[in-house]
Amino acid sequence: MQRSVVRPSLLFYALLGITVAGGLLTTTMSVDELLDRPVLGTLGMFLLVIGGWAVSLTLHEFGHALVAYKGGDHEVAAKGYLSMDIRRYTDPVLSLVLPLIILAVGGIPLPGGAVWINRWALRSRSVSSWVSLAGPLSNLALGVLLTALVATVSMPLGLLAGLSYLASLQILAFVINILPVPGLDGFGAIEPYLSPKAREFGAKARPWAPLILFALIIGVPGVSTVLWQLTDSVFAAVGGDSFAAAVGQYVFMFWR
Repeated sequence: MQRSVVRPSLLFYALLGITVAGGLLTTTMSVDELLDRPVLGTLGMFLLVIGGWAVSLTLHEFGHALVAYKGGDHEVAAKGYLSMDIRRYTDPVLSLVLPLIILAVGGIPLPGGAVWINRWALRSRSVSSWVSLAGPLSNLALGVLLTALVATVSMPLGLLAGLSYLASLQILAFVINILPVPGLDGFGAIEPYLSPKAREFGAKARPWAPLILFALIIGVPGVSTVLWQLTDSVFAAVGGDSFAAAVGQYVFMFWR
């Protein structure tokens, strides 16, 4: 692949800038005032998490597109999916605004964007599966990277808490996306190997199945408990600090 095909957009750099600015603001919080949620530090935590999540959404969808391009679907370049411009990933409200609102209100990283892949152009069923897996694996990689950063670099407690919470969200996004539910990447990974009838059912269920899953997570305590336990297990396995993540979530959700 030519290097010129991948050209990160200015908007992607802007989202990175917002995330970095938020991280810098979190450093204004002292240990004593962290749980009091001072205005400047709380604003920083909010920008760090929201900006970081928008960046991860972009990288998630870019991962799908990049693997698809290497796997034979060169149309993704013409569609702008390799530009890391979050506006390219379908409807800006349903794919970006709504997931960000749900993250802010419920603390659940609902899958947001999507890229339209020409599956017929892909070289094999295996490639098609890897195209689907590329998104959640990018979340897992980000979660591991942020966890390693927190574990190895000395930093102010506010920044440590924010990055830990952001890392835990990446792990949760991985766990949710990897579920074999129509409309999620886990189903997309196994779909090429299913029968035509099962694929037809998946196509019909794709628009509403993720929303039903989200309703179950929010409305049924047992479902959310299992999901969070699985997430905590994965987070702990990669070295995550659950207490620091909980502090980050507390400061981020200042309205609670």
